[in-house]
Amino acid sequence: MLRQLMHGRPFVYLDSAATAQKPQIVINTISDFYTTCYATVNRSVYDFASKASAHYNIVRQKVKRFLNAAYVEEIIFTKSTTESLNLVAHCLSKLCLQPGDEVLISEMEHHSNIVPWYMCCREKGAYLKVIPVNESGELIFEEFQKLLSDKTKIVSIVHMSNVLGTVNPIAEIVKEAHAKGAKVVVDGAQSAPHMLIDVQNLGVDFYAFSAHKMYGPTGLGILYGKRSLLEIMPPYQGGGDMVDEVAFDKITYQEPPLKFEAGTPMIAEVMGLGAALDYIEAIDQKLIATWEKDLLEYTTQRLVQIKGLKIIGISQQKGPILSFSIVGFHPLDLATLLGLRGIAIRTGHLCAQPILKRYHLSSLLRISLAFYNTFEEIDLFIHALKEALLLLKPEISY
Repeated sequence: MLRQLMHGRPFVYLDSAATAQKPQIVINTISDFYTTCYATVNRSVYDFASKASAHYNIVRQKVKRFLNAAYVEEIIFTKSTTESLNLVAHCLSKLCLQPGDEVLISEMEHHSNIVPWYMCCREKGAYLKVIPVNESGELIFEEFQKLLSDKTKIVSIVHMSNVLGTVNPIAEIVKEAHAKGAKVVVDGAQSAPHMLIDVQNLGVDFYAFSAHKMYGPTGLGILYGKRSLLEIMPPYQGGGDMVDEVAFDKITYQEPPLKFEAGTPMIAEVMGLGAALDYIEAIDQKLIATWEKDLLEYTTQRLVQIKGLKIIGISQQKGPILSFSIVGFHPLDLATLLGLRGIAIRTGHLCAQPILKRYHLSSLLRISLAFYNTFEEIDLFIHALKEALLLLKPEISY
């Protein structure tokens, strides 16, 4: 993919926060599984099925290690971060949410960490409270502390904002929330590909992320949940593989994680995730983080030199995401012209309308970096952006 041309220009992919490109080993692993050893898992005993089941369960162990979870039973496979968050909202609200209770989220959340809690609060007669963000794009921690009360039952927060790039102080949030008896859910869709994640050190109750943003296949989400909570939470969906015994008058369920994995799972996708985790670990996550930090700093320096450009989100703790606007230019116009010059970026409300409204915006341009990006690509992007600006307003010098 990264060697392609787009509209006759070198393809520069700066949209990894939306979805990451795939290493060849991930593509080969999925292809090999389908062509040489395809079978369903956790059901049949013939040779290929047994091998598929063994490989599938090894990947669950890899995810446990990747997150430093205490037990392999704490790793649930879903279809996306969105489904993981919906699962937690649906099941946890049944367990601990009563009329008059409160759920805290932040102003910088992705829609996937707003809508499920809104729905649950409406259903349960609970209240959705919002932690504000300052001008720099940082959570106002003092306001979070003020909002916390004995009525707070759940705090659901993003680890790294998909718009601002802000990295939130999860361990501190967990400490404050747990002191009030609240459970903490973390949206790790953007953080998991770029940071070392230790769920035990963070102390979170739930942590969700997606395979496709960390160089694996689409259609697969991962949910970590503390075993003690998963054991008492009701199941999310009913069907095969999540049941122990079924009769018309009584049904019993499997223990976690199978209790939350109804139906034939995403087998090939799980195999692909295993290959992606191996790939990331072989490179070394610390090296990845260092490279991305250097790219972020270089890109920021180049962008702020452009007249009228404003970066939205300038937190000191920030991941490799840069959202910006340029006075007098519509983001869609610029993104279209950049695309014609081989540059792939994101534009629009970025599935986070509330945080854009906080900055009095309805649309932004966003570039998001990954370890496969280069300084030369950033230079190509800046050159193409200046070309686009001059094409739209040739009377202004950039």
